[in-house]
Amino acid sequence: MKSTLPRLRETMEMVERYFTAQPDTILNHKPTSEKWSKKEILGHLIDSAINNIKRFTDCQISQRSYQMVEYRQAELVAVNEYQTADASELLNLWLALNRRIGAIMKNQTETSLSTPLVLSDGTPSDLKFLMTDYVDHLEHHVKQILG
Repeated sequence: MKSTLPRLRETMEMVERYFTAQPDTILNHKPTSEKWSKKEILGHLIDSAINNIKRFTDCQISQRSYQMVEYRQAELVAVNEYQTADASELLNLWLALNRRIGAIMKNQTETSLSTPLVLSDGTPSDLKFLMTDYVDHLEHHVKQILG
């Protein structure tokens, strides 16, 4: 987590700077009716953080190899109505969730990072992969927000 945690913090700082500097017209703009606005992308990242906090903790207390399940991303963005939500509320929630994720990551040991789990496609993996993949996924979507 030595390289993953700083990446998480840097990404959080970039998003915070960006969201606090942009008017609602930019954050609400949908490139097409099928594509997410910047607020909806942040909402997707909120859903990802919520699901991954649960994964990060559940796999460590599971009595057997933790089996991940997928979540319905597009449906969650729609049901949570991120497009009409207040941008500062979304930003504050996302930051709080990722501060918690950072604390969870910081507390891991080599032993806990090797905790086995099974990805939703059936591939065996471990907690270290899952945490690193979370930050990779985050960085991918932050590029969309900033772009």
